[in-house]
Amino acid sequence: MEVANPELLQDEIDDDEEFEDETLTERLVGLTEMFPERVRNASTVAFQLGLQGVKKGYSFTRSAMWITTTSFVILILPVLFETEMAQMEQAQIQKQRQILLGPNAAGAPGGLIPGGMTPPIPGTAVAQPTPGR
Repeated sequence: MEVANPELLQDEIDDDEEFEDETLTERLVGLTEMFPERVRNASTVAFQLGLQGVKKGYSFTRSAMWITTTSFVILILPVLFETEMAQMEQAQIQKQRQILLGPNAAGAPGGLIPGGMTPPIPGTAVAQPTPGR
């Protein structure tokens, strides 16, 4: 096993101290200088066009969402509320029928009693079938 020469280690440390610390900006500027001017300009234009496209897309999306949301609130939401109210009224009427006429009358259509006959109206005469027919 070899022991490192302390003088060589000190020389390496001194060499490292000679270089100044670069900031990230300085390093990026230095890297861009290794590309030709034409490539740098093309990449700048491409970046600016991409950024402009993203901005326009974001603006369009915001406008489209606003139009969609307000249209839904103005045109469709009232219809949904009215439909829900009509269903609630039907359920309430069915519940009242069930309470008044019994459990079998809740599903009877149009106020028919079980058996398919309508109940007689009070105070009117019921027509009797004629015997010869």
